[in-house]
Amino acid sequence: MTVKMTYVFDAYCGWCHGFGPTVTEFAAANADRIDLEVLSGGLFTGSRVAPMSAMPYIPEANDRIAALTGAEFGPGYQKLVADGRFAMDSTAAAAGFAALRAAAPERALASAEAMQRAFYRDGLSLSDLATYRRIADENGLDARRVLEFLNGPQAATTARHDFSRAAQLGVTAFPTLLLHTPTGVVRLGGPAADATRLTAALDRQISNN
Repeated sequence: MTVKMTYVFDAYCGWCHGFGPTVTEFAAANADRIDLEVLSGGLFTGSRVAPMSAMPYIPEANDRIAALTGAEFGPGYQKLVADGRFAMDSTAAAAGFAALRAAAPERALASAEAMQRAFYRDGLSLSDLATYRRIADENGLDARRVLEFLNGPQAATTARHDFSRAAQLGVTAFPTLLLHTPTGVVRLGGPAADATRLTAALDRQISNN
């Protein structure tokens, strides 16, 4: 039996950066029984788009994420934090993710991880077309197709659709991993959970339904 799951992340979410490898491991271990949808959540939109200097909690939060998940924050990203002028725009990132996902729907989770490595390791802007060309090239995707999608109207439309769908699912924090059941959606684990615990939680939910 295959069950439907949804992973809602934001490419500019540090906790998603920490949780992403766990979701990847979990998805691989359960590939024969889950159908995983990956959505952008929209963490920094509207008035929340601001320079990193306006978010003095970032270094402390990153230390906690690293301690609990083992996530690494590379020198390129650390330079952005120290400089403070970079503004994280989740709408632009969601449009970029939509383009990568459209090019290879079956690799949506890998594309999400590639985006977070580009930002949190290398400090690349997820509003920059060159970043998506690099991600596509490094991950065997058709860069021309990705950029054409990103330059067209579908990218922004799809990003808004992702945000709306996440809201309809009741997601208000990221990352969120959901299992769809006959009685509604159930959240599995949290950002500090490991793949084994997620699989055990999935087993329990399946047996209860």
